[in-house]
Amino acid sequence: MSAGLFVKFWGTRGSIPTPGPRTQRYGGNTSCVEVRFADTVLICDGGTGLRELGMDLLRRADGKPLTLHLFFSHPHWDHIQGFPFFGPAYAAEHTLYVYGEDDKLHQLLSGQMQSAYFPVNFAELKARVLPRVFEGGSVIIDGAEVRLFSQEHPGGSIGLVFSRAGKKVVYSTDNELDRFLLDPSLPTTRPEALRTLPQKLIDAAQGADLLIADGQYDDEEYLRKPGWGHARASTAVDFAVQCGAKQLAIFHHDPMQSDRDVDAKVAACAERALKLGSPLKVLGAREGVEIKIG
Repeated sequence: MSAGLFVKFWGTRGSIPTPGPRTQRYGGNTSCVEVRFADTVLICDGGTGLRELGMDLLRRADGKPLTLHLFFSHPHWDHIQGFPFFGPAYAAEHTLYVYGEDDKLHQLLSGQMQSAYFPVNFAELKARVLPRVFEGGSVIIDGAEVRLFSQEHPGGSIGLVFSRAGKKVVYSTDNELDRFLLDPSLPTTRPEALRTLPQKLIDAAQGADLLIADGQYDDEEYLRKPGWGHARASTAVDFAVQCGAKQLAIFHHDPMQSDRDVDAKVAACAERALKLGSPLKVLGAREGVEIKIG
C-alpha cells in the first residue's frame, strides 16, 4: 500500500461562487478539498466544489458502496452550500461521517435543507449520515490521524492536520492570521520583516509537506477589511516559513479577484518567500489540480 497522500482541489474560492471568464483558471467554486490515500477519502469543507467531487466519487465507485469522511472548518454558507447537491448522500449504500467538535454541525447541515430553503428535506437523504465528535482534539481513520486546532474567524473556525506514514497536510482556511501577530505593527512599520506568529499555531503546522492556507487578500485589500476573518496572503507565507512547510497553497481567493489578480498575489508571495531566504514552494490553489505528497 502506498504511503502517499493525494490532495485535490475541487473549490478554491471564498465567500460566494464566481463562475465566468475572469475566474476560469483558478475556478469559481467555493471551498472543497479532497485528501485521499488508498481507498480512504477525507473531505475538507462542503462548498459548491462538493457537487463535482460527489459526481467524481460516484464514477470512481462504479456501483460499490462508499464510506466518506467530511470535515468542516466552520458552518458559514460558502463552506456548507454544496452539501445538498452531494450525490453520494442520495444513495442508500453509502455512509457519510460528519466530524465536529460537537454534533451541532450535523444539525446545521440539516437546517439548510428545510423546505423554506431547499426542496429535499435532510430526512429524505438515503445514505447514512452520521455525526462523529473529535475526542481530545483528534481522530484516527484507517491509520491516519486528523487533528484540529483553533483559528481566528468570526464565529470561530478550525484548522485540520492530516498525518499518515510520516506525511502531513494542513488545511487552514478562514483564519485571520494577522490577528495572531505578536507585533501587529510590523506589516506597516517593517513590511519586509518576518511576521512572528504564536508558537502554538506554528506547532500545529510544523513540518507540513503541504500547507493549504487562507490568503484571500493582498496587502492593500486587507487594510480595508480587518476583522473580516481572512488573512493577507503575504502573512500566510510567513506562517509557512515559520512552520517549515515544504509547499504553500494560497487558498480561499477573494470573489473580486480575477485569474490575473490571483497570479499577481501568488507571484508576490513567491517573491516574499525568496526574500525571507526560504526554499518554500508557493502556488495558487486551483480547481482540478491534484498534488501527490510522498
